[in-house]
Amino acid sequence: MIFLFIIPMLAGLGNFVVPLMIGAPDMAFPRINALSFWMLPLGGILLLLGFLTPGGAAAAGWTSYPPLSEKGALASPGPGQDLWIVALILIGTSSILGGINFLVTIFKMRAPGMSLNRMPLFCFAFLAVSFALLFALPSLSVAALFLELDRQLGFHFYDTAQGGDPLLWQNLFWIFGHPEVYILILPAMGIISEILPTFSRKPLFGYPIVVFSGAAIGFLGFGVWSHHMFTTGMGTVATSAFSLTTMAITVPTGVKIFNRIGTLWKGHLT
Repeated sequence: MIFLFIIPMLAGLGNFVVPLMIGAPDMAFPRINALSFWMLPLGGILLLLGFLTPGGAAAAGWTSYPPLSEKGALASPGPGQDLWIVALILIGTSSILGGINFLVTIFKMRAPGMSLNRMPLFCFAFLAVSFALLFALPSLSVAALFLELDRQLGFHFYDTAQGGDPLLWQNLFWIFGHPEVYILILPAMGIISEILPTFSRKPLFGYPIVVFSGAAIGFLGFGVWSHHMFTTGMGTVATSAFSLTTMAITVPTGVKIFNRIGTLWKGHLT
């Protein structure tokens, strides 16, 4: 759902709309764009081929926590899990390349007179998303690479019997996994921020505040991952800190809601 539908759908929309909105003839690197596109069906095919392998597809849950995802585990003993890992690395690399392409396009290919503070909010949403992709996805790729090294070459990153730590996977996974929530929602928020002013027939209420709130969501998204790990015994201080950051990230989201209400207020809705 996430890697093979939501991200490609939003990236495809961004590929089409962002250059039009900033007056660019195309994305900055068309060949890298094509490469990142073709990595998606390749990753998807590898993922689905897992169903045809002995033992079936990866079955360690969508988070693939070790030891369930280790070789020889009851959940994922066969090559289906390996195909899942390779597919994940391919699809993640595709998104990293896409993020770089969007950043260069937005920063370097705006039309004359299109300053950053005059950009449509949809473009700002993709700017925040691209930064988040660039910093979040490498941790997932590294976690998946470590898991494959454990499974195929006898490494022990996650094997407690050999001094490894399964919580390493959880940390690396959620350092990606929670910013990913905002990577998925920010483009949708950008879409809403374009649609509401159009159909209210008035400018967006508080444009600079909405831009800042999007940037704040993208930034704070990196400080909340351990709220997925409250049951791992990480201690009172860490639990309190991540509880506070989790509450803090609701503030810029609430700001967006109130700005939308302000946009609709006394608008000319039909």
